[in-house]
Amino acid sequence: MPFFDLLVGKPLATSEERAEQIGPIAGIPVFGLDALSSAAYGPEAALTLLIPLGLMGIAHIVPISMAIIGLLAIVYLSYCQTIDAYPHGGGSYTVASENLGANAGLLAAAALMIDYILNAAVGISTGVGTLVSAFPRLQPHTLALCLLILLVLTLINMRGVRDTGSTFLVPTCLFVGTLLAVIVIGTIRTIAAHGHPLPIVAPPRLPVSGAMLSLWVLAKVFASGCTAMTGVEAVSNGIMAFREPKQKNARRTLTIIIFLLMTFLAGIALLCRAYSIGATEPGVAGYQSILSQLTAAVIGRGWFYYLTIASILSVVVLSANTSYADFPRLTRAIALNNYLPHVFLIRGRRLLYSHGIYALVGFTALLLIVFGGVTDRLIPLFAIGAFLAFTLSQAGMVMHWKRLGGGGANWRMAVNGIGAVATGITLVVVLVAKFTTGAWITAILVPALMSVMVAVRHHYDGVAREVAVEGPMRMENLAEPLIIIPVDRWSRISEKALRFAMKLSDQVQAVHVDAEECYEEVSRNWQQNVGGPFAQAGRAVPELVFLESPYRFVLTPLLDYIGKVERECPDRQIAVLVPELVVKHWWQTPLHNQRARLLKVLLTVQRNHRIMVISLPWYL
Repeated sequence: MPFFDLLVGKPLATSEERAEQIGPIAGIPVFGLDALSSAAYGPEAALTLLIPLGLMGIAHIVPISMAIIGLLAIVYLSYCQTIDAYPHGGGSYTVASENLGANAGLLAAAALMIDYILNAAVGISTGVGTLVSAFPRLQPHTLALCLLILLVLTLINMRGVRDTGSTFLVPTCLFVGTLLAVIVIGTIRTIAAHGHPLPIVAPPRLPVSGAMLSLWVLAKVFASGCTAMTGVEAVSNGIMAFREPKQKNARRTLTIIIFLLMTFLAGIALLCRAYSIGATEPGVAGYQSILSQLTAAVIGRGWFYYLTIASILSVVVLSANTSYADFPRLTRAIALNNYLPHVFLIRGRRLLYSHGIYALVGFTALLLIVFGGVTDRLIPLFAIGAFLAFTLSQAGMVMHWKRLGGGGANWRMAVNGIGAVATGITLVVVLVAKFTTGAWITAILVPALMSVMVAVRHHYDGVAREVAVEGPMRMENLAEPLIIIPVDRWSRISEKALRFAMKLSDQVQAVHVDAEECYEEVSRNWQQNVGGPFAQAGRAVPELVFLESPYRFVLTPLLDYIGKVERECPDRQIAVLVPELVVKHWWQTPLHNQRARLLKVLLTVQRNHRIMVISLPWYL
């Protein structure tokens, strides 16, 4: 088996697509890792803002988490309806475009594209950052480790959806199993201790602070905690990746993901309050993540602790996989409407939209390089793109049910309407709360990306108008073209070009630019090798045209002559047949002049519809 096939799998026929589809369990690591891993940093992001409140701040994490869980439930019900209404994939872009107009669709598309790129970069860098904190010697290699993980994820995802789901299923199950075990054991111990359990390993003591919780601080805490909701959109985008019944399997996957995420958020919040666990200042000595403190308090620092932490780190890194699964599907949907290059519509050797993966990897690598592999500051920007997509999707579904009507439409409209209002309010809160800490970047990037997509659509619309033809084929002016062949000396290459030209037209001109003062030699060879055989066959001898070149230029006199012939024959098409030597090995290319290639380029950029360029290769 070739090495490349061994690396990314053998090519798959279109008929094998059904075998690549996945079930609801395999859909969890493919589409759910972004959402599930957010349980590792969503509560921590909220608790970090409560550090100034000390012990008082912990009491507020439960109601804030419950509010986020309530919002998550609304979004879940809304996306279940979206899956039912759009069985071929109903992401925010599709729903908003069809129901709210093209501009709303582009707004959702831009937000989601940025969100997926941020997710990939931050997921990888967060995992590497935690690894570096455990092994400080790796600090100088942070960027290299990030790019290495990006490469590994890319190779795995290039093997296809089924192989990706199988590969990531084990670490996903390990993450879910260990974290659920911590929550269940912690809950049992809390109940047994009447709400005041003793930690096995005491977390860092929190100071008693007299600071007050203002409405503004509360809004910022809620906005930070909402990062736990990123990735919920993914399943509705990837319905076509599931096996039949697609909608039912997609809903099952979404249900499992949301149920697990709700359990994690509720369990972490309740146990943090019960064990008096708060966030520690990131980047300073003695820093411990919330989940590290919680696991140590409930289980201790034995082998299970390290297994749990390892599984958390692996899933945080693998959360980038959600971007690999959905970004190519999103770019394909946008390209179908001519807002992105059509290359995103092409399916690769493993039935993937490979160019979407290439674009994702390129932008992610660029982001990692620019930030040196440390992109934690971009975490707050997640929620902006996610909630903008949530809001547009739910508002679009309201219009969908309004237009569709029928039984149950009012109830469905109410569900999506509540979802749109709730996520819209949250979007405003997140945008205002996070504006000075980076949300302004999204406020600039989204309109910029929309402008690019509009420009692409404008180009494709212009092309469609220009190449459109009305009516049947025109039958006038079907005369043979006048063919011009640049000739250096008589050779097998010249013979092949001339033979092909005579099959196309009886009017052929061989043009020689006399830059080396070899008129006599070329004329003699032409008369001997062309004039004689043509005369014997009773056919008109092709005209040999000599162009003087006192300054030894070749291309300039040739282009001037072609332009002159085109002006003198306004009713004829001019076909320039360019003989071209093609070498066998790349290193042989510099050994030959590249006039043929340059001539083709120069003729093409003239943009003359009556001048055609035909390349005739001679392979060594």
